[in-house]
Parts: sequence; structure tokens; C-alpha cells
Amino acid sequence: MATITREIDMLIEELYRADGKAEIIGGKVVRLMSTGRKPMLAAADIYVSLRSHSRQHRLPGTPFTDGTSFVVNLPHRKSFSPDAGYYVGPDSEMRFFDGAPIFAVEVRSEGDYGPSAEEKIEAKRADYFAAGTQVVWDVDLLNNEAIIRKFVAPDSVNPASVFGRGQTADADSAVPGWTMNVDELFDSE
Repeated sequence: MATITREIDMLIEELYRADGKAEIIGGKVVRLMSTGRKPMLAAADIYVSLRSHSRQHRLPGTPFTDGTSFVVNLPHRKSFSPDAGYYVGPDSEMRFFDGAPIFAVEVRSEGDYGPSAEEKIEAKRADYFAAGTQVVWDVDLLNNEAIIRKFVAPDSVNPASVFGRGQTADADSAVPGWTMNVDELFDSE
């Protein structure tokens, strides 16, 4: 058991030194694809909205941006690095967050399309839910309507809701009272 813990600790330290965004999957530090302008702006808009709401309503927890890491303890995954979201848990100061975010946002990049990508995205949602995440948004900016598929634990396959332009998306009880108009994802264009 001590050997396994030491190996995990070594992987986490390697993750701290990783150049760019990465996650620990299958016992290895796996670099993640960088993103482009539209996905970055969408994730940033979601973060800004979450931060404004949490400050205004003095909610417990922390909204976070892309590049934030969360250490989890799943058999084949030891970390997540979502594009945005919300975390309720202990203050990690300068270290990675301990445990999964309550709400995670994954904004698709160019390489996040096709059957193989869909399988990986679905598996990651299942991992989020196994680690304790309550709501995951799958944001698809290539769809003409800018679809947000909202998945609620434990169902990582069937969206609980689908939001498009002109609609207001939410994160249920994961972030109480917070909503975001899908059109805001295009304000920066």
C-alpha cells in the first residue's frame, strides 16, 4: 500500500512540473491538447459569470478557470483539469484542489469530435461523477446553436438538459441560483 501511495505522490509531483495542461490517467501524466480562441473565451465567460454570482451571493466555494487541477482517487484516474467550474471543499492554498469539483465545464476543442472523442468525453464524465462531481457541462461551440449539454450525476450518457442560443443554462443545485444565457458565449466574438 505504501508503494502505491508513493507512486501516486510521485505522479502528483510530476503533474506540478508538467509543462502545460495535463491529467493523471492510467498511471501516467497525460498532456492535454491546448485550446484555441473560441473555447478559451467561452470558458473564461463561464468563469467570470460564476465568480460574479458567487461573490454577489457569498456562496461557499471557489469558481475556477482552465488549468486548475483536482486530485482524485479513482482506480485509473488521479486528477482532472476542467476548463471551468466550481469547487466546494478545503482551501488548498498553493496546491492542487483535493477532490473533484462540484460543477465541471468541458468546452470542446477542435479535436473533441468524432466517435473516438465521444467515447473519451463520456468516460471522463463518468469519472467526474464517480469522483463526486454533481453536474458537468459539455459545451459544443461548433454547433450553430452553441449547444450546452448538461449532465447530472450519475448519468454520464444522457443529458438532463440541452441548452441553445436564446436559452438560459443552469448547474442545478451544484451552484445555487446561478444561470447563464447561452448567447453570452458569443459576446466576445
